[in-house]
Amino acid sequence: MKKFFTTLSNIWKIEDLRVRIINTLLFLLIYRVGSYVVLPGVNYASVADQKSEGLVGLLNMFAGGSFSRSSIFALGVMPYISASIVVQLLGIAVPYFTKLQKEGESGRNKLNQWTRYLTIGITAVQAIAYVGSQITPEARLFTGPVFTILNTFVLTAGTLFVMWLGEKITDKGIGNGISLIIMVGIIAQLPGAFLTEFQSRTSGAGGLVTFVVEIVALIGVVMFTILIVQGTRKIAVQYAKRIVGNKQYGGVRQYIPLKVNAAGVMPIIFAQALMFIPTTIQQFFPNVSSSGILIALSNYNSWQHNLLFAILIILFTYFYTAITVNPNQMADDMKKNSGFIPGIKPGAATASFIDGVISKITLPGSIFLAIVAIIPAIASLVGVSPIFARFFGGTSLIILVGVVLDTLQQIESHLLMRHYDGLMKTGRIKGRTAMPAAAGTTPTAI
Repeated sequence: MKKFFTTLSNIWKIEDLRVRIINTLLFLLIYRVGSYVVLPGVNYASVADQKSEGLVGLLNMFAGGSFSRSSIFALGVMPYISASIVVQLLGIAVPYFTKLQKEGESGRNKLNQWTRYLTIGITAVQAIAYVGSQITPEARLFTGPVFTILNTFVLTAGTLFVMWLGEKITDKGIGNGISLIIMVGIIAQLPGAFLTEFQSRTSGAGGLVTFVVEIVALIGVVMFTILIVQGTRKIAVQYAKRIVGNKQYGGVRQYIPLKVNAAGVMPIIFAQALMFIPTTIQQFFPNVSSSGILIALSNYNSWQHNLLFAILIILFTYFYTAITVNPNQMADDMKKNSGFIPGIKPGAATASFIDGVISKITLPGSIFLAIVAIIPAIASLVGVSPIFARFFGGTSLIILVGVVLDTLQQIESHLLMRHYDGLMKTGRIKGRTAMPAAAGTTPTAI
């Protein structure tokens, strides 16, 4: 306990880290306050107790309850994530976007601009569908085209503002802004879900013992998720020995830690964004809402929905790993620093070896993500309430674990760079591993 308070004191002593944490908390507070601001012309009393289930309930959880409250942030950041998916796919299929990806900072700025433009279009379409289907006539203080047009603009502006908050958190705060916003929305729903499940069990549906078993099982899933998220495959790298004067440089063996889940939380977020498409189509095109496949894909507990969801997660895991981990760049860096993998020739052979290792460890990582993502549906089938089942593994758990570990990693990096102890005396936060150093340098912990 003493070390814990000492660590908190060290965090507060670092001005840059202190400012970043305060900025992050203030930006998240703005988001949470905005999630309670109701759309103009909507009677709050009519939507305050509105319930959401299935995919709509999951979207409401990601939006921190804004969706069911008809808030100005009702659509959250999901349109921005959908736009990011489209732009990244265009980077593979369209030469112009592929060229932008290789142009460094200027190319990234242009891609971000395209993403923002596409976000506006996607948000506008979803806003029209939301106003037409989610806001009942009884909840409207006035009707007519003015109501739809006004709230379409407000919802679009709200999503753009949330997107801006996420970017500001990333730049001025600590952690990934978009992921933190989603995490805060999920955590905001946790106390209510926990209390609902407790009341349900203690009132006779299984008893307190069943509730305790559920909590123990949830803790087990969380622990296993952390192990997989932090799991790495180490590749030995030998650096050539050089003697300059009376000093020896290099000649030591280091390791490249390749993550089993290198893509982090992004594959499941991307897959979830695409799984909202059937629901959006049903809302925007009522005439096709009776389609059997659309109904099945919109059903959170259907096998069709969960099968497609799992496949998308596996595909996005490979896709996101491929665009974030570059074996050729890693091989070139090792060659420039006189490093090599024992038994593997430098250059193309090294890149091919690293790519093969990544492909092998990505498969079990992606399958694990898919299994955990569909656990809530299984939990619902065995009697867990739908609200609490969303936290019993699934998207919410992976996002919470991944985002918390990523944020802790960044805080620990700030501490270690300033010669303070990290957050844990034993064990290592994700990323706190010795990285291969260039010839003539010593490995540093990040």
